[in-house]
Amino acid sequence: MSNVFKTFLFLAFLTLLFIIAGKLIGGNIGATIALILALGMNLLVYFFSDKLVIASTGAIPVEVHEDPELHKIVEEVARKAEIPKPKVYLIPVETPNAFATGRNPKKGVVAVTAGLRKLLTLEELKGVIAHEIAHIKNRDILISTIAAVLVGAITYLANIAQWGLMLGGLGRSEEEESSPLSFIGILVGIIILPIAATLVQLAISRSREYLADETGAKIIKNPLALARALEKLENWNRAYPMNVNPAHAQMYIVNPLSGKSFLKLFLTHPPIEERIARLMKLAL
Repeated sequence: MSNVFKTFLFLAFLTLLFIIAGKLIGGNIGATIALILALGMNLLVYFFSDKLVIASTGAIPVEVHEDPELHKIVEEVARKAEIPKPKVYLIPVETPNAFATGRNPKKGVVAVTAGLRKLLTLEELKGVIAHEIAHIKNRDILISTIAAVLVGAITYLANIAQWGLMLGGLGRSEEEESSPLSFIGILVGIIILPIAATLVQLAISRSREYLADETGAKIIKNPLALARALEKLENWNRAYPMNVNPAHAQMYIVNPLSGKSFLKLFLTHPPIEERIARLMKLAL
């Protein structure tokens, strides 16, 4: 099953969860208000996400004369990917890592840490840049925003259902409200739906990382360079984790945080061993 198809399946499932959450509310006008708020907040994040992320990481723009080598690589990879050259930023952090942002290819931004510039060879650096440009080319920021809208809306609806249950009114009939099974169903829904939605959102993130690896490797026709870079970056980030907002961790090419989940379901990134194995297969 392709990563693109998996992503659309995940989005469809999120939509189904949203419909189920709406049923918990029934005729409560709060559902409409909550949905408007969720959409408004996520649309705001979508249109200003690049500025918010850049500001939160302390990234600074890099002019061509300051790092002509980096700009040349970004321009070359963007040309091969057939998208406009993204803006180039540097994060003043010694732990090697990178991320991309921008809601479409015309608004693309690629940011790398100071440590990444020092650690990688030119071919490995090109592999990392190709991965980030693949995110921009595949419009992953748009997809992740759609997922965030749905997850945010589901969470808001579940919260409204919780308060409605506590206050004794969810716009349901007296017969439904008096049914113990109905009460248990609502209670389970309030607890399970936000968790399920978050797990699906994380699954989408992992799926897009696999796709960016594959797309980036094909752009530069050198999957081994990206595989070597991923191994180096993973080792460094485990030893010297970055101080980043956990909400932004999924944007980076490897997990910048030291904490490791005991279940794959709760990972923002696919296991590095699996990513490298897939890249090795592409090289055959």
